[in-house]
Amino acid sequence: MRLEEALHLYRDGKLGETEMLEFLRAYPTLELGDVRLDRHRALRKGFPEVVFGQGKTLDQLRRILTATGEETSTLLITRLAESTFVDLEKEFPRLRYHEAARCAYLSDIPEIVPLPPSPGQPFLLALGAGTTDAPVVEEAALTARLMGCVVEVLHDLGVAGLHRLLEKTERLQAAAVVVVAAGMDAALPGVVTGLVKAPVIAVPTSVGYGASFQGLAALLSMLNSCAPGLTVVNIDNGFGAGYAAAQILWMNRPKTPPTA
Repeated sequence: MRLEEALHLYRDGKLGETEMLEFLRAYPTLELGDVRLDRHRALRKGFPEVVFGQGKTLDQLRRILTATGEETSTLLITRLAESTFVDLEKEFPRLRYHEAARCAYLSDIPEIVPLPPSPGQPFLLALGAGTTDAPVVEEAALTARLMGCVVEVLHDLGVAGLHRLLEKTERLQAAAVVVVAAGMDAALPGVVTGLVKAPVIAVPTSVGYGASFQGLAALLSMLNSCAPGLTVVNIDNGFGAGYAAAQILWMNRPKTPPTA
């Protein structure tokens, strides 16, 4: 039973005080054997707990999805293999898969698709230096869209062809927040930060040759940037960047974020 449902039942006299107190006593955490779901996350943060799918067993994911279906209409599972999704989809037909982002999700939104912002509407611009950075960019974009944000995505704007980026200057400067994913020398976020007044969240990716050290070189490059206003998340952490960007956008709009 969801919290809003319990409150409505109590208000209407269909749930007694003792039952309501018992429900609230057990509500913060949902115990599922070796899995403990944070049922207060949406109340505290505005968005339900997100599940890191990589490394979880099918049984663990089944239990999470079964419980979540009773608790909330929204769920994001990041880093989920498509083969695992195929197995889960048989039991949970509402579950959808975003191949580019490598994520599965539940949502009341009919389709998580790019929508152009209305004039004056704050939006997130998510961009990648190369096409191999696309999974990280798409993970950030999907996260923010599920959190109710309008997102534009641009790919393959690395500084090796700087004119490609400069052609998008108008869109860059119109964005309320920008997420930039880059591997290799990771120069793109610093350049973007110098072009816009919006906050920029940089995501180093594990793309590159041997000396990239699986993204460590990109991470250090971003951390050492002299461009003011640049914030850096962990290697390949598109989810973290998209989440932070959505929180910034929530501060720019009157709409109340999703609740439990």
